Amino acid sequence: MSHGAGGKATHKLIESLLLPALDNPALAPLSDAAILPHGDARLALTTDSYVVRPLVFPGGSIGELAVNGTVNDLAVSGATPIGLSAALIVEEGLDTEILAREVGAMGRAAERAGVPVATGDTKVVERGKGDGLYVITTGIGIVDPGLNLSSSSVRPGDRILCSGTLGDHGAAILIARGDLELEAEVPSDTRPLTPLVDALKGVAGPGLRFMRDPTRGGAGTVLNELARDSGYSVALWEERIPIRDVVNGACEILGMDPLYVANEGKLLAVVDPGRADAALEALRAVEGGGEASIIGEVREEPARMVLMHTQFGGTRMIDMLVGDPLPRIC
Repeated sequence: MSHGAGGKATHKLIESLLLPALDNPALAPLSDAAILPHGDARLALTTDSYVVRPLVFPGGSIGELAVNGTVNDLAVSGATPIGLSAALIVEEGLDTEILAREVGAMGRAAERAGVPVATGDTKVVERGKGDGLYVITTGIGIVDPGLNLSSSSVRPGDRILCSGTLGDHGAAILIARGDLELEAEVPSDTRPLTPLVDALKGVAGPGLRFMRDPTRGGAGTVLNELARDSGYSVALWEERIPIRDVVNGACEILGMDPLYVANEGKLLAVVDPGRADAALEALRAVEGGGEASIIGEVREEPARMVLMHTQFGGTRMIDMLVGDPLPRIC
């Protein structure tokens, strides 16, 4: 299961098996979306599969998640989504009302994101072989010509912004499964990130260097990818990282670090230091960005490492996620 968690095992699988067989210039960056030149434009193409359990959880469901997740992969690649496809893998015996409910959730999520589900496919597998419903969505978008989002664009001194509280989606799934005896309800943060991305683009422009939505593997894994690929260091300030008390409590019970818990409606952005304060205010003015924070900065050294300055005055290394503490999270 760790090969599907988005951490070290996932990277090993991709880099040792998939990349050697399929290697090409569009795939090589291993970004959330591939960037494909098309005439004078650049297209972003992404695909994702959703196997979350349970199908419905506080704040969302698999149908809404499948649309928002793919829209968000396009948005953090600097692209405006123009169309989605959806493939449904349905287990024999699934209640028609459940299927209709999830298709309806997909429709409402697509309408909210302003993008059509333009094509799709359905398959049915034998009873006991599909766990109800799996959804695969693919999205295509047009990349903003004024942006060059890449780890290679990052510079020492750049600030790292987080759009809101981390770990909400993972905690919501844990509580929905009944794995924790907590009375508090934590809704998933699933939402389209396009309004937050538009706000960032409006104030930061070319000073917006890099974006990613920290889903599987959480913020800790995304920031390790950034440090590894840029060749620089990432420094975090623990007291500035927004995490709800209930999420911290759930993670303490399970012995997990909330930096590795999945999010489905948050983004991390690297911004030129001269634009960072304006970018933060722009995020906070948008629904879903009210708890945005500048959580760290890019530094020259130590190269390819993520270090967190703790609230107690110490420093600890943040590694990429190892293992899979929360399988079937999205």
